[in-house]
Amino acid sequence: MKNNPAPASSPRPRAGAVEPLGDPFPAPWRAAVDDLVRHVAHERGRRANTVAAYRRDAEDLARTCAGWGIDDPDEVGVATLRRYLADLAAGGAARSTAARRASTFRTWFALLERTGAVAADPARLLVSPKRGQYLPRVLRPDQVERLIEFVDTTTATGIRDRALLEVLYGTGARVGEVSALDLAALDRHQRLLRLDGKGGRQRLVPYGEPAGDALQAYLVGARGALAGALATDAVFLNRRGARLGVRDIRSVVERTAVAAGLGHVTPHTLRHSYATHLIEHGADVRQVQELLGHASLATTQRYTHLSRGRLREAHHAAHPRARAASTVGSGRVRP
Repeated sequence: MKNNPAPASSPRPRAGAVEPLGDPFPAPWRAAVDDLVRHVAHERGRRANTVAAYRRDAEDLARTCAGWGIDDPDEVGVATLRRYLADLAAGGAARSTAARRASTFRTWFALLERTGAVAADPARLLVSPKRGQYLPRVLRPDQVERLIEFVDTTTATGIRDRALLEVLYGTGARVGEVSALDLAALDRHQRLLRLDGKGGRQRLVPYGEPAGDALQAYLVGARGALAGALATDAVFLNRRGARLGVRDIRSVVERTAVAAGLGHVTPHTLRHSYATHLIEHGADVRQVQELLGHASLATTQRYTHLSRGRLREAHHAAHPRARAASTVGSGRVRP
């Protein structure tokens, strides 16, 4: 097992997007990246966005190591990987970014060891940085109502935005899942959406009357106005008649929230709000797990902590003897 550290004056890797590998990169690194991409795409069957994330992570390590004079993955030791992650953190990257890259490296070097590209797997001894624990922002029901009602529905894009917000909050769908929605995935009679989630997992999610009414208003008129002569199966369209992208959807939510005086709100805020409101109104956490498409129950259980925070707030505000009891360790969660 090699344990060669990176040079003390090593360039610090960037936390953001990276450019594809170019000719200056040593051939062993280029081949190793290609092997990982093929493995993730074909053997594991991951979606395009996931494959792209693996590629970016691998390319950034390859670029950094090449800058350190390490021309072959077989020359990488665990100290190299630790130095890379330390530099990443020093550069301001989030803990979740460092943890994801450590996971990528474990998958990558285990693959390279199996194929004989490296003599030993240095990432086997790599410990992931602990992810920061946080409780996501959750809107109150009246704030969700304010956000949706703020949309001007006198235009085709406004009718679309109203339907978009209703679907995001009414189903708890991820922004990528909503962007990828096709007409065939809608069952308007039973008010069901078929969503393609992470890892290729599909799920059926019901939605209520408000989302159904907003979708109906959009699909019978506004969508046709946006599509024009362009034939597409996408549910949500931009002004050019093409599929509404993830960035476009985020922009709609963020722009509307700011205009409504709600501050910074994202599509994931609506997903968090959906889950928390379900649990607050009695839904079982395993039911919520299925609706959200979480592979792990632990991911869903954080919404029970949010609900407990709301209960503490209600107790603090309403109970005559709550104030003194709740001044220490109240764990208050503010929406």
